[in-house]
Amino acid sequence: MFIPLSNLLSLPSDPRTKSDLDQDSLVSRVYYKKGDQIRRLQQLASDIGYRRSKIVLISSFLWKITAKFLEDSGHFDFICNIAVPVDGRLRLGEGEGVEKQKLMAARLGNVVSMPFRGIQSKELTDMPLTSVANEIHELFKNASTKEHFKELIDWIEDQRPNVLISRPFAQNEKALSIIVSSGLKFSLTDNMDFGWGKPVLISSHAPATTTDCHVMPMASPINVEDWVVYMHLHKKHLDYLEERAGHVFKPLTPHYLKLSLSPRI
Repeated sequence: MFIPLSNLLSLPSDPRTKSDLDQDSLVSRVYYKKGDQIRRLQQLASDIGYRRSKIVLISSFLWKITAKFLEDSGHFDFICNIAVPVDGRLRLGEGEGVEKQKLMAARLGNVVSMPFRGIQSKELTDMPLTSVANEIHELFKNASTKEHFKELIDWIEDQRPNVLISRPFAQNEKALSIIVSSGLKFSLTDNMDFGWGKPVLISSHAPATTTDCHVMPMASPINVEDWVVYMHLHKKHLDYLEERAGHVFKPLTPHYLKLSLSPRI
């Protein structure tokens, strides 16, 4: 799940693992996703009798279409990795009373696990969406227990003072890795005002130097059933998404946010 950075630095660089994706710039774009599309994908990703969560469905859809992007762009022997951060605050307080859970929820700092799964792009492309969703569901299930986080904390303590990095982003192989992290719990409030008026949108941000591929769905300020989806991916990858899944991910516009420019006085 994690690997000491010192281990990565000691690995010899293999030029055969380089690809044109390494030269393609990472860019940030913001989209919105309508509630009816979310519900439709949720139905497609759910097995009979097993309704998958919305974060599972978007992770499954992105994982599968990323594998298709690799195949269509000629990266036939690539591994397609997906990582799904899991918050451990509430898990660590399970079974220890309401007060302990409140203390853990208010804890400063992250208690995050980063389970991941890697599948060869051709195999992933051929899998039905329900099977892909089952893989994602198992990732969340295995990392959503109190014992998992207790063992993870003990292991991290044993690694001190080493700096750790998420394993799918440290592999010395032909692979494309993305993180899908839920920001749905973050929302605008009526009393939020920074002194220059109330904000109309909350978004994620990745510095220009960030090399990780990152996707974060967030609550829409316009419709409670819609999502705003922030993406920090390779430009070719985003262009492919817009071409093949433009009906699902639509570029965020002032019109959607119901913003209008004030006429000059």
